[in-house]
Amino acid sequence: MTETDTFPASATAVRAAGAVRAVVVGGGLAGMLAVAALREAAGEILVVEPDELPAGAAPRRGLPQADHVHLLWSGGVDAAESLLPGVTDAWLAAGARRIPVPTDVLALSSQGWMRRWERDSHYLIACSRDLLDAVVRRRVLGPGGGHGGGVTVVGGARVVGLLGDARRVTGVVVRHNDGSEEKVEADFVVDASGRSSRTPRHLAELGAGPVPERVVDAGLVYASRRFRAPAGAGRFPVVSVSADARCGRPGQSANLLPIENGQWLVTASGTRGGEPGRTAEEFEPFLRSLRHPIIADLTADLEPLSGVTVNRSTRNLRHYYEKARIWPERFVVLGDAVAVYNPLYGHGMAVAAQGAAALRGRLAAGGITAPRLARRVQRDVARHVTPAWSMATGQDVFYPGATGGPPGSVDRLAARYTDRMLRTAAGSYLVMRKFTDVTALHAPLHRLMGPTAVLGTALGPRRPPLSGPPLTPGERALLRDTPGVRR
Repeated sequence: MTETDTFPASATAVRAAGAVRAVVVGGGLAGMLAVAALREAAGEILVVEPDELPAGAAPRRGLPQADHVHLLWSGGVDAAESLLPGVTDAWLAAGARRIPVPTDVLALSSQGWMRRWERDSHYLIACSRDLLDAVVRRRVLGPGGGHGGGVTVVGGARVVGLLGDARRVTGVVVRHNDGSEEKVEADFVVDASGRSSRTPRHLAELGAGPVPERVVDAGLVYASRRFRAPAGAGRFPVVSVSADARCGRPGQSANLLPIENGQWLVTASGTRGGEPGRTAEEFEPFLRSLRHPIIADLTADLEPLSGVTVNRSTRNLRHYYEKARIWPERFVVLGDAVAVYNPLYGHGMAVAAQGAAALRGRLAAGGITAPRLARRVQRDVARHVTPAWSMATGQDVFYPGATGGPPGSVDRLAARYTDRMLRTAAGSYLVMRKFTDVTALHAPLHRLMGPTAVLGTALGPRRPPLSGPPLTPGERALLRDTPGVRR
């Protein structure tokens, strides 16, 4: 059975008398988490989705970036768990790994190799994006897949307009793949349609807004490939080789993520002027040209399980919905429909989960009819967006040819502090913990400027810098003993 059902011939006709109806625009991760957030407040939820959602961990046309490395930081995992209790265990049972940070992360930051302290600070969930989404879909929709429990998935349809006016949204206009349109009344509407969201235009048509926005684009290009992991690599760490945004050269980096089914997913990336190639022949040379060739060494002569997949949709874009002069009641925007970030930082999914959790919290406190509910939710969402946005754009504005800049004096001051903090974190557990509190999205950005963090950063690292990657004896043995892999 597929996870998509056909839209009822007349949506209003099947509405139960007195039932509260919500419409969620988009059936991706943010959309499914929005459904979970709405469950207790709405008796009927319609999910409008252009794609036919797959029955399992399979590709979806509207998610071309799924072939690349995705990280779900523990701040986002906690939010998802609050919406879908048990989802973490479900991910792990399906083949994902819980990666403790920093113990199982082998990272070359812009300021040097990071120590793998035996004391974990946070964690991330490592798997393919297809698996991660499939587990969430199944827990939200159930084994029946999209019809039942008050939720109906409307496949092959798009929302092309909002009903209502600048004061309140009362529904959506749905266009099906056959060209037919229908007006669907709703008590609440959530836009979780991702980077293709048309909300700014829809709001303008209602007379709401205007909505400020900002774009920062470093011209990043992603190129990814899957490999069969070598024998004995079952608990191999995540490997990350980062660029230095302030060295005056294009930023080139790569990540190796152990995923399900004994595979390694490798994503190489380069900003404008330093992009990776599209062919298999160009993939390893690019990895070998990075600041350290460890990922090239690890994957040399491994069996490739895919070709090279390229993605260029990587700009940072933020809609400041919380600053709109007029905002209609009963309408909320979540996830990538609010802001998208350079994927290098791995924050998009976590921020979407935190936004959905914020929606649920507001609904639980005041109900779906609470005055100014939508405005309050957008402000809550913005508070979660801001740390991820600042971390991404605070780096990207420094790359050659980046749009949305140039960096100002505040950017440069913040960058110098961040560089010193990273150098210190490489030799200080306390500063590393403060830094990962923010990067794992457990703490607001201003925590980096708290007294303990500032004092620790000023005092500098307690241990000398590492001269090379901090591999364990078992990991070194893997490099030594795997046929064809260079040390």
